[in-house]
Amino acid sequence: MNGRLLAILIALATAALVVVGTLWPVQSALAMAGVESGADLLRPASSPQAAVENLADEIGREDWEKAYSNLANKSEFTESDFVRDLRGSYPSLRSHASLDSFDVRPLHASADDAQMRLNLRWSTVVGMFLDTRDLRVTKTGDRWGVVWPIVKEPRVPPQVIPVNYLRWDVIYRGAEDDWGAQDVEPPHVRIVDMHPVERAGEVIVLGELLNEDVVPAFVTVKATLLAKNGSALATEDSFDKISHILLPRQVTPFLIEFHKMALSQVDSIRMQPSSSLIAASADPVIEIQDQHLNPGPKPLLTGNLLNQSGQVVNVVHVLGTFYDNSGQLVWVSDGYVDRALLPQTPASFTVSLPPDIASKVKSERAVATTYSSNRFQ
Repeated sequence: MNGRLLAILIALATAALVVVGTLWPVQSALAMAGVESGADLLRPASSPQAAVENLADEIGREDWEKAYSNLANKSEFTESDFVRDLRGSYPSLRSHASLDSFDVRPLHASADDAQMRLNLRWSTVVGMFLDTRDLRVTKTGDRWGVVWPIVKEPRVPPQVIPVNYLRWDVIYRGAEDDWGAQDVEPPHVRIVDMHPVERAGEVIVLGELLNEDVVPAFVTVKATLLAKNGSALATEDSFDKISHILLPRQVTPFLIEFHKMALSQVDSIRMQPSSSLIAASADPVIEIQDQHLNPGPKPLLTGNLLNQSGQVVNVVHVLGTFYDNSGQLVWVSDGYVDRALLPQTPASFTVSLPPDIASKVKSERAVATTYSSNRFQ
């Protein structure tokens, strides 16, 4: 009898929680739910906070028509302009991102005007990126509306860009070719620097890899930690902390992480660089401008990227390599540009690094790896 009573109580409690969740849903959860009926559950825009939260909910559900119609300054731009501001005009990390969460912080308020900060956290295949917008919110009657600070992407003027770059094509032995067993051999690559560090309960292997051949190479680096008895403790590879495609004589940094390991457990490290021949070209050329390390509580390597080619680069991956005053490699960090890089149009980048590492840095080097819809480099 007690078991039956307990089952009835659990059922009643579950029903009550369902009713509460339906009547009073968590506002930021609506943005992630993608449920159209969520539009009917938004609070009236009777305060600056509510107006901005409602807008973020609509952005999260990609209800662009609703979001645009509620803006206080929609007469200044079109709905398409508004969508392109948030999603980008060309395919990029931003255009395929989904809103993970958001928060709203008041900066200043008066009787009929307020300044609010909206932090939008977007989820992508390579991690999260933060989009911060400082918004003005104005009151008309008893309703508050958001003044959206539209940011329009620059338009590239019609022009002719001469193309003059190196390109490597690869012809492999076919099934019907009588070439014996010989095929094109992989490029020669070499690790030119490697050392381990221990940090926050991890063993991290830092280094640099050189393509010393005259042909392009697709490269990877694998590391195995060995115990004193020669047994393998763990094996990991560099994955995304490396530039995988190297043109002749190019150098890439790499960083390999071993979680929950200590250097005291490690007697030696076996490094396994590997390479394969790949078709590649030196285009697009991405120039890195105004590179600068900004110290502070949250150190950042900042700069601008200039796409010198005539094609749109959909994704740019920036790798930062940091050295101490003796030229010793002390850290490798990376970051992505969330918008497409247009021809002849500069775009900013940021790469973060730990504060204690930044205090040791005397020089730095940044390299950019690109992905275009018709080519990977």
